[in-house]
Amino acid sequence: MYDFRAIPIPEESDPPRNEALQFFWDTLETVLIALVLFLAINTVSARIRVEGYSMMPTLENGEFILVNRLTYKFASPQRGDIIVFHYPRNPADEYIKRVIGLPGDHIRVENGVVYVNERPLDEPYTAAPPRYKGAWDVPDGELFVLGDNRNNSSDSHSWGMVPLDYVVGKAAFVYWPLPKAGSLSHDGMALAAPTP
Repeated sequence: MYDFRAIPIPEESDPPRNEALQFFWDTLETVLIALVLFLAINTVSARIRVEGYSMMPTLENGEFILVNRLTYKFASPQRGDIIVFHYPRNPADEYIKRVIGLPGDHIRVENGVVYVNERPLDEPYTAAPPRYKGAWDVPDGELFVLGDNRNNSSDSHSWGMVPLDYVVGKAAFVYWPLPKAGSLSHDGMALAAPTP
């Protein structure tokens, strides 16, 4: 007679229920890590698409820009910075322009030249000299901004100042389209030397 007790019975591996539970926990962990990374990236940066031609030739319609949200937590905007901000007349809209005037500055545009505190700006980044004229004083807590395409830009010369607390961040990097990808230069503006 055959003895069944002598046949070794293979040990049972983990039941399928444990494999399903492990898969669930691994998936949950992956989703949580992705969520934390997404929130962290959105805290320190924003991504915007340039719409329109107001910043040409520096930025072109359809380019995608990475915006550093943290820069102005530790420093103040400077003349020449390209910033993204909530449009003062409709804060749901975001605009991108160049900072020209800081709080306390007097801005004057005349004969195609922009003056800051009566000193002309050297602006190699503009599309053409402005064909408008005017004068503005920048109040405390606000900025005067202009588009680089001065004659085709809705900016401070037409609707006023940008409150500092409306600033989203500093435009840092063009990431699309790839042939245009690269860091944005913010150091092209220079004030002429004061006349003695």
